[in-house]
Amino acid sequence: MVDLTTTYMGMKLNNPVVPSASPLSASLDTIKRIEDAGAAAVTLHSLFEEQIEFEAEALTHFLEHGTEQFAEALTYFPQVHEYRREPDDYVEHIRQAKAAVDIPIIASLNGVSTGGWIRYAKHFEEAGADAVELNVYFIPTNDNLMSYDVEDLYVKLLKEVKKHVNVPVAMKLSPYFSAMPHVASMLDAEGADALVLFNRFYQPDIDIEELEVCPNLQLSSPVEMRLPMRWIAILYGRLDCSMALTSGIHTAEDVIKAVMVGADVANVCSVLLKGGIGKIGELLAGVTTWME
Repeated sequence: MVDLTTTYMGMKLNNPVVPSASPLSASLDTIKRIEDAGAAAVTLHSLFEEQIEFEAEALTHFLEHGTEQFAEALTYFPQVHEYRREPDDYVEHIRQAKAAVDIPIIASLNGVSTGGWIRYAKHFEEAGADAVELNVYFIPTNDNLMSYDVEDLYVKLLKEVKKHVNVPVAMKLSPYFSAMPHVASMLDAEGADALVLFNRFYQPDIDIEELEVCPNLQLSSPVEMRLPMRWIAILYGRLDCSMALTSGIHTAEDVIKAVMVGADVANVCSVLLKGGIGKIGELLAGVTTWME
């Protein structure tokens, strides 16, 4: 009998396949289908702290501007207002999701102020979330910020959130650190229960004929998993915390590679947006066959 169980942030999971934060988790029906398909847990779409609403609206403009020109864009990416939730709605969504399924629910938070991160993380815990993923989407555009200042921001954020919640806390990071092992070890020392590698930042393109910033949202390709795979392999054995590989996982072989290099879970998103929730079952079947 093949054993696909794994342990992630102290949670015993039936297998390593966990859908990452995406619009798919905005629907309770879809979360139920995700569980029925065999996913071991699900990460909810991120709640953006209200203090960055202006920036979020600006981002939304560029995300949606011109999408009517690309049929597949309308298929893969619903309008932001369809899945963005106010804080109270998001907390209630956690409660309903916990009541609807038996798999762990990981809430996701993207904030800007320490107070906001702590406040919402506590609300998530009170609503029943099994863990909280801090989706740190921070681009240091201030030329007065030193590299240490940026690293210290992440460490202080984790430290403060950990003081106020008892559920596991994961840090979702970007690959843009000059000394990734040092950053990872600092976060591990401050009690990070998991590192999720890596964020995929929005990277707009430019239409040189229309003189406009234009959307260039592309789903991940399998080759993109090589960067997080490389770093997880480097970090494996040096940290006490769990690690999750996200970006580029599309096949059972990708899931196997993620686990081989040291990931406890393989986050999937693009493959589900393109192929549907049923892809989870195909991934698990492929992994099982290979194990046998």
